Amino acid sequence: MHRARVILQASNKIGNSERFASWLLNKPQAAAMTVQANRLKSSTAAEPFLNGSSSAYVETMYNAWLTDPNSVHASWDAFFRNATNGAQPGVAYTPPPNLAPYSKNEVPLTSLVPASGGMPSIAAGSPINEKIIDDHLAVQAIIRSYQIRGHHIAKLDPLEIANYKLAGKNPREVIHNSYRFDEADMDRVFKLPSTTFIGEKEKALPLREILNRLEEAYCNNIGIEFMFINSLEQCNWIRQRMEPPNVTKMSPDQKRLILARLTRSTGFENFLAKKWSSEKRFGLEGCEILIPAMKQVIDTSTRLGVESIIMGMPHRGRLNVLANVCRKPLHQLFTQFAGLEAEDDGSGDVKYHLGTYIERLNRVTNKNIRLAVCANPSHLEAVDPVVQGKTRAEQFYRGDNEGKKVMSILLHGDAAFAGQGVVFETMHLSDLPAYTTHGTVHIVVNNQIGFTTDPRHSRSSAYCTDVARVVNAPIFHVNGDSPEAVMHVCNVAAEWRATFHKDVVIDIVSYRRNGHNEVDEPMFTQPLMYQKIRKTKPVLEIYADRLIAEGVVTAEEVKDVKDKYEKICEDAYNQAKQETHIKYKDWLDSPWSGFFEGKDPLKMSPTGVVEETLVHIGKRFSSPPPNAAEFEIHKGLLRILKARMEMVENRTVDWALAEAMAFGSLLKEGIHVRLSGEDVERGTFSHRHHVLHHQKVDKATYCPLAHLYPDQAPYTVCNSSLSEYGVLGFEVGYSVTNPNALVLWEAQFGDFNNVAQCIIDQFISSGQAKWVRQSGIVLLQPHGMEGMGPEHSSARLERFLQMSADDPDYMPPESPDYEVRQLHDCNWVVANCSNPASLFHILRRQIALPFRKPLILMTPKSLLRHPECKSSFDDMRDGTAFKRLIPEEGPAADNAANVRKVAFCSGRVYYDLLKQRRDRGLEKDIAVVRLEQISPFPYDLIKAEIAKYPNAQLVWSQEEHKNMGAWSYVEPRFRTLLQNQKQIRPQSRSQSVGWLSQLLGRADGPQTEQPQTETVPRTISYNGRATAASPATGSKAAHTKELRNLLDEFCVL
Repeated sequence: MHRARVILQASNKIGNSERFASWLLNKPQAAAMTVQANRLKSSTAAEPFLNGSSSAYVETMYNAWLTDPNSVHASWDAFFRNATNGAQPGVAYTPPPNLAPYSKNEVPLTSLVPASGGMPSIAAGSPINEKIIDDHLAVQAIIRSYQIRGHHIAKLDPLEIANYKLAGKNPREVIHNSYRFDEADMDRVFKLPSTTFIGEKEKALPLREILNRLEEAYCNNIGIEFMFINSLEQCNWIRQRMEPPNVTKMSPDQKRLILARLTRSTGFENFLAKKWSSEKRFGLEGCEILIPAMKQVIDTSTRLGVESIIMGMPHRGRLNVLANVCRKPLHQLFTQFAGLEAEDDGSGDVKYHLGTYIERLNRVTNKNIRLAVCANPSHLEAVDPVVQGKTRAEQFYRGDNEGKKVMSILLHGDAAFAGQGVVFETMHLSDLPAYTTHGTVHIVVNNQIGFTTDPRHSRSSAYCTDVARVVNAPIFHVNGDSPEAVMHVCNVAAEWRATFHKDVVIDIVSYRRNGHNEVDEPMFTQPLMYQKIRKTKPVLEIYADRLIAEGVVTAEEVKDVKDKYEKICEDAYNQAKQETHIKYKDWLDSPWSGFFEGKDPLKMSPTGVVEETLVHIGKRFSSPPPNAAEFEIHKGLLRILKARMEMVENRTVDWALAEAMAFGSLLKEGIHVRLSGEDVERGTFSHRHHVLHHQKVDKATYCPLAHLYPDQAPYTVCNSSLSEYGVLGFEVGYSVTNPNALVLWEAQFGDFNNVAQCIIDQFISSGQAKWVRQSGIVLLQPHGMEGMGPEHSSARLERFLQMSADDPDYMPPESPDYEVRQLHDCNWVVANCSNPASLFHILRRQIALPFRKPLILMTPKSLLRHPECKSSFDDMRDGTAFKRLIPEEGPAADNAANVRKVAFCSGRVYYDLLKQRRDRGLEKDIAVVRLEQISPFPYDLIKAEIAKYPNAQLVWSQEEHKNMGAWSYVEPRFRTLLQNQKQIRPQSRSQSVGWLSQLLGRADGPQTEQPQTETVPRTISYNGRATAASPATGSKAAHTKELRNLLDEFCVL
């Protein structure tokens, strides 16, 4: 055994005491070496070879060989003979001859050393120094090092302050400090591996040329991060477009086009600075190359087949983009500086938040292109998912399933791209089947500062773009003062998106010539940086001087282009002076062609549906896949489907069935329905089940609502990523694209909607007022105090009501079109429905209206299976409509004069009140009225209900705490309504008898039997939980006690 271990230890010294090349050269010359393998294998030396079982096996083989060499395999015989004859470590093993052809990842060892360059060939049989192979391997490692780390020493910063860490260092040592070559090695010729394209058609190059070409490709004005991409095809694609010599070279015509575009970009900012020197406009000075860059991306994309581009961007440079990329008429832009009143409705927004929509001819490609810049708030990056949703919607309605016709471009600031979490959320939507836009071109305007904060204090990553690495997006860093490098990167980025339909990032490293805005002083916080900026020439001047030196243009031509554009601006400025009003509609980013024309703006289509349609949808929704007996459904689901079918046969619906009938009836009418959110396919509470899963076959699913009618509209139901901010923003963008679609987003619990509060506040509640942009999006918010704790109880109904724009002190005059007029004037609708029929009608009403308004819908949890929460077909068939208020329909309604209390409520608390009233036998004494729609407030219907019960006490009952729920919204509106509603009641004796008589115990005059009365305003009181900081208690006992107190107070007469 000891001898066997000695032999194996000697053979396993490979890679320990000897260099790799020494071991390799002792192997037969014809052996093949793997250059790049798809699968990694451990070498023999790295294995725990001498474990118990293998040692015993080797010892058995060795003893057998000692007895009879012929008793073991020839390979063992050769091994033991060589080892016992004193073979050097590594050569005892003799491999069998390899007659198989080399695979695509293998080359013969002889090919590593070319027969040129004065070096001997292995095939010639000459002795070769191990340094040759080591040097070839080192060269390959150096090439890979440049590909991986070259961007670290690239000349990216126009101010030359970003590479302060490299001061005093040899840049080459940063890339390959572990590989040493002498000057004598520089002219040696090395074979190029298949993973580089620096040689173009040449297979071998001198080391000096290899290094020069690598530095030109990876360390000049372009730095590339792409080696983290796990696709060899994609990495090679980038290498092919970045490594060949002179790959960034431009023709004289291309250079002149860049100069002309740069002149317009710079000239626009200069003109605004001259005319409105004290106005905030968030100009592009310092990164004027952005305009030619965007136009280059658009040109290349248009040439590759794109017809529509949706863009999102922050405020910096927006006016320049609108003017020179979208070609927005300049006089409309200049009018925004005049402070004129608007001639249309809305509150408007500042000029650097506005969007637009333009259809124009691309003169470079001679193709028509549609450009939209989405309006956005100052919340940087909030527009990102909105743009993606709008892009996805346009792709969907065009049938552009691969994103070849419609694409998105997102612009970012460096600080926001690294700092805003919605960037990450949006990035993670990029490859999800129901959310992908098949690739987005991200352009970062890298000012190397965020307001007043240095990058070292605003991010922990090396680059502001590192977030893009999570989706394997290549990142191109480029010096903003090198226009031709920027244009090349833009071409490659557009081609990448067209080829692979994946995201790509262009990081234009530039600077901000002014402060955060034009009236801000940056020297307070960045004195050294701005001293450098003051000495830096504008990129237009740098590039013009260069082209003049090259003889591409003359100084006179440069001046002529400048003068022509300034005249264009002056003419537009004079035209803008003639305007007397501004028009918000000129800035609409999502026009709905033909939707409003020919419609009565106050006429609503019916929402009821013929019973035959209800039955058909109900039966399809309650059935397994037709003609698919082998589709195995979960047994629990079979019971649910059976229960649904029984409801259809009994002409009743629960919540899930009513929702399905609303969707199905709209699909029949050609309305696309899209339901998105976390776990919506099944439903958080396992009530929906719109997608059935085969229990034995992966990915085999069936969606009943997608197969109701042969000519129906498509139905989309999709589970989202665990994101509220990003996904809700996406659905908002989707909803503004097509008015003939019902787009819904459901929160997993309504409590989680505050993660998307920015989208709710900035886009949904105020989007129409600011940007004349309507949206019919529906927010389904599971809501209800059911003892589930602070984070699973409240959708914060009070917040939505607080943002409702109706005046609590004004009661609109009654008219036949009162309901529609209220809806027309509101900013959104807030409802808390208590039965399935209300849900059915309010969802259909979203499409029946002649305009679009967001709908905020509180949805139930326990009511999904509550036996009393059912509706009849009679409440949904044709001739019926949504009831904003459901009056008392029990015994109290038949004896209204004697009713002592009227409780107004909304949502699920109705069923608690109903049970308590029934248990205490108060059906004749207390009337319960339900507000299905809380905002806009149904004054007309509530007025009628109050008048019906002249002697009753009025209360508002809610399950939420007093400082939450609807109380703070309804109380002032009830007060306004009741101011003119007087109650006549008998005057009390203490008021009819004088004070002296009361004191003496007798009347001062003759007594009369005629009763006296007084007229007093009626009031409404509160019935519910006390105020609290938390939406709900986490204690079940406390919850039960609170509910008991609420119900006890409700029953007090």
